[in-house]
Amino acid sequence: MTDVASTQTSSEIELLSFRLADEEYSVDIMSVREIRGWTRATPLPHAPPHVRGVINLRGTVLPVVDLSIRLGMDPVEGDARNVIIVVQFGNQTAGLLVHAVSDILSIPREELQPPPDLAADLSHSFISALTIVEGRMIRVLDLATVLPEDTAEAA
Repeated sequence: MTDVASTQTSSEIELLSFRLADEEYSVDIMSVREIRGWTRATPLPHAPPHVRGVINLRGTVLPVVDLSIRLGMDPVEGDARNVIIVVQFGNQTAGLLVHAVSDILSIPREELQPPPDLAADLSHSFISALTIVEGRMIRVLDLATVLPEDTAEAA
């Protein structure tokens, strides 16, 4: 018989949830380096449409991805209410521009469900899992697809 208390922490994942328009998304909190207030990014020529530009993060040039555009939605306007979530995935560090941060959630891993296979839906490839928290559907982003190699090259 397994001791539930000893396996509970390893069977849970902590997620940082945030809003894009009226939808809720999340990322694994272990990939989050910091949360910054809105900072206007310096545009770069020939950058992909979802790369807003770059900001100076303590001497490091950081690409800022408008997550709404990346997921096929209307762009984030970029005002004092918006935030940039600085994430790191592998060797890549980038800022994700979102409308607002919502919460930190501890989710049992067995409650994460794979997204349905909808090949025609482009945003599907950006979602690694779905979960329901207090009646709200939370999408878990797959940073490997959200932050492709060309985002790092744009900086």
